[in-house]
Amino acid sequence: MSSFLQAIENITPEIYQSLKLAVEIGKWPDGRRLTQEQKELTLQALIAWEIQNLPEDQRIGYMGPQECSSKSAAVPNLLFKSSESLH
Repeated sequence: MSSFLQAIENITPEIYQSLKLAVEIGKWPDGRRLTQEQKELTLQALIAWEIQNLPEDQRIGYMGPQECSSKSAAVPNLLFKSSESLH
């Protein structure tokens, strides 16, 4: 595990961008396809690097605040009529 952490510390912003593009398109810069294992490990490395180097709102998977725009609006029940019971 320490070698993984050491590798993360050696990632430059340029290497980060290259790795990110490789995961996005599924190919290394030389055109070879990433294997599933390579995709997973590269994505783990990107996420670990981002934790150390980017604010949360710029990281992979960031979705922003997850609040309903209208908290007071009732959500209609499309499956059951109000008189039907689940019991």
